[in-house]
Amino acid sequence: MTEPTHDEVHPGALGTRLNWLRAAVLGANDGIVSTAGLVVGVAGATDDRAALLTAGLAGLLAGSMSMAAGEYVSVSTQRDSELAALATEKRELKERPEAELAELTGLLEERGLSRAVAREAAQQLTERDALRAHARVELGIDPDALTNPWHAAWASFLAFTVGALLPLLAIVLPPAQWRLGVTVLSVLAALVLTGWSSARLGAADARRAVLRNAAGGALAMAVTYAAGSLLGAAGV
Repeated sequence: MTEPTHDEVHPGALGTRLNWLRAAVLGANDGIVSTAGLVVGVAGATDDRAALLTAGLAGLLAGSMSMAAGEYVSVSTQRDSELAALATEKRELKERPEAELAELTGLLEERGLSRAVAREAAQQLTERDALRAHARVELGIDPDALTNPWHAAWASFLAFTVGALLPLLAIVLPPAQWRLGVTVLSVLAALVLTGWSSARLGAADARRAVLRNAAGGALAMAVTYAAGSLLGAAGV
């Protein structure tokens, strides 16, 4: 039998890491699509480099700040709910320990243990750390791994910014006659990569994810470019 080593990753830690990676990929994908749609739309109306840069930077900052604020609020709400649940569980353990022990035993039985083994395991877990045992088995919460809303906010901000930089640079750096083509090709290539990455992290069909991602980005750019062209032709 192989002994575990200190380099092995705990399943819970691995799951958390995968969730963060998936969130980063999706955040970058949002930055790519939204900023690409914005700058391509402006490019349909004008080829002025300053206007394209201004629009792209505005979209990047607005999008990244919006993502960060939304993630902070969402994770803060989740964290508050988890802390409230832990506080309730702590109070119940103090007020009715026998009922909580019976509840933990029943939960372990539902997971396939016999009554006797479940009772013994519940007693040992309670003696070691009752709150942690109930948090993990009953609530599905790890008290040592509550999500930090500031970490989530910064991660979303950075992921969106990294994704948004690609279409922004692609639209302002090349010569005017190449801007649209370079932007569309680079954005589609990036969407293929993020689609493939999100599918791999989620153990899904990579081909479908790539096609869906690239098609959605292409449609967004086509619609905004058409709108920008119409507005530019109308002199708006």
